[in-house]
Amino acid sequence: MSEHVVSEPSLLSVLQVSDQARDQAQALLRLTDQMRDGRPSAEVQAEIAKQQRNLLSSIAQLRGLHRAACMAARETKSLTSEARQEVDRLHLQLQNLYYEQQHLQGEILACESFDHKYTQLPLIPVEEFLALHPEHADDDENELMIARINHEKAEREALEQQRQELLKRKQKLIADNKRRKDDLANLDQDLEKFIDAAKPIMELFEKAP
Repeated sequence: MSEHVVSEPSLLSVLQVSDQARDQAQALLRLTDQMRDGRPSAEVQAEIAKQQRNLLSSIAQLRGLHRAACMAARETKSLTSEARQEVDRLHLQLQNLYYEQQHLQGEILACESFDHKYTQLPLIPVEEFLALHPEHADDDENELMIARINHEKAEREALEQQRQELLKRKQKLIADNKRRKDDLANLDQDLEKFIDAAKPIMELFEKAP
């Protein structure tokens, strides 16, 4: 029955030697019982001595196997402890990975639900953009959005350049108007001086008969 329960080779050896020692001890007991009926014969005494030697040999072998089994058990216990520590370490690492996964999933969800500023840009409709740039018809959603943003950026840069040019023209016109006003003011002053200088002559003409 024990052979079906125990499968470790070293323990099977212990069981086999133990069974052997038991059989030898029982045989020795039977021989000893025969001695109670009278003086044993030389043959019986020789058999008893033989069984004693066999039993002592089996016991010595059993002790050696027991010692080896104890050492193997300690080694197995040590290996089991190391394996348990490794399992605990891997379990902790797995838990950390699980928490990290949960954290990353939360971050991804937050990014997906984040109200990005680019979604508020006054971009032209997709249909109008594709009509202007049919080369982007096969782009995915992200590529199409980037292309639309770049288009809007280019349009705004062009408008800004036009605004700067118009601003320069405006400043030039303002400067020209100021210069003309200054010229007119100077002309008025010259006319007033001319009129003042011509007053004596006008008075002479008025006094003449």
